[in-house]
Amino acid sequence: MSEEPRPAPARASRPAYTGLLESLPAATPFVGPETLERRRGGAFALRLGANESAFGVAPSVLAVLREEAARANWYCDPEHFELREALASSLAAESGGGVTRDNLVIGEGIDGLLGLIVRAFVEPGQAVVTGLGAYPTFNYQVNGYGGRLVFVPYRESGENDLDALLATARQERAKLLYLANPDNPSGSFHGRDALAALLRDLPEDCLLLLDEAYAEFAPRDELPPLEPEDPRVIRLRTFSKAHGLAGLRVGYAIAARETVAAFDKIRLHFGVGRLSQLAAAAALGEPGFAAEVVRRVEAGREDYHRLGRRLGLATLPSLTNFVAFDLGSAARSIRMVELLDRRGVFVRRPGQPPLDRYVRLTVGTEEERAAVAPLFADALDELADERLETAS
Repeated sequence: MSEEPRPAPARASRPAYTGLLESLPAATPFVGPETLERRRGGAFALRLGANESAFGVAPSVLAVLREEAARANWYCDPEHFELREALASSLAAESGGGVTRDNLVIGEGIDGLLGLIVRAFVEPGQAVVTGLGAYPTFNYQVNGYGGRLVFVPYRESGENDLDALLATARQERAKLLYLANPDNPSGSFHGRDALAALLRDLPEDCLLLLDEAYAEFAPRDELPPLEPEDPRVIRLRTFSKAHGLAGLRVGYAIAARETVAAFDKIRLHFGVGRLSQLAAAAALGEPGFAAEVVRRVEAGREDYHRLGRRLGLATLPSLTNFVAFDLGSAARSIRMVELLDRRGVFVRRPGQPPLDRYVRLTVGTEEERAAVAPLFADALDELADERLETAS
């Protein structure tokens, strides 16, 4: 007896994505150098586009990583207790002892903390104000949680327009005003008087999100004083730059105790691994290393400014670990990135006007700076031969 034919199995279907996810573009904040290397079919000789530290990590960090590597199977302390204690002690001089462990939250770099803050404060559809072309991961997080981004162009000088940011925040009834200071991507900096005025005039129910990833490179007496119980501001800092721990993903926020306690309801408690926490605490215990990195970066920035003058290119003042070179137009900066890529040099450029005419170089070691200078000059010569328009 023949068997009855079996019906074809129903086609499997996935549950529907949320409307928010469906509305988002297929994009990431950054295309990593590894992705670019796969596309180009080879490694970069000079990696000067990600604003990583070129100067390694403190010996104490290497020692603790070697000592504790065999215990990588252990979970981290989800309260980050020892690291928060060490941070409070390290920040004591800057805050007059006002920062305690309870004013600190640890996250997966500033990127992770940005998502935590947006999730905590921004309802879908609420306005958030930031500079046009400012740090793109912030935009990524706002979009991912359904906030409404409102952009304010940079000044032609390359600085954030604080007056326009304030006016826009007031007009839009914004929940967050984001400012990187020192700034990424321009390198510009606003001193404590300007920041005091910004905070004084901040609209009611608007939080100032002050991204200080490059705080170690700014003059200490020009940073706003740390007043952790001020509920109008959250300060964000990182171990990625002066301390050289970019690959270990450790950042921290300084905020009012009530805010930090609220974050405990939603933060990723095991997000910062045990080795990362130990490495960050070790870095704090060797402050002279970071100070030397800052000194070497300052010397490197001067090298880049001299290179710009020699090549006839203006450079933006910078209090970060990178310098932006003015190529005259967006078309020329795009082409310059391509020409440097062809020479094995990874660099980046800002994507929005007026900063889109710049190409940005991370401060490398003395050897890397010596190697990139002739390659940059050669690429510039080739660019001149192509006679691209100098105006956007």
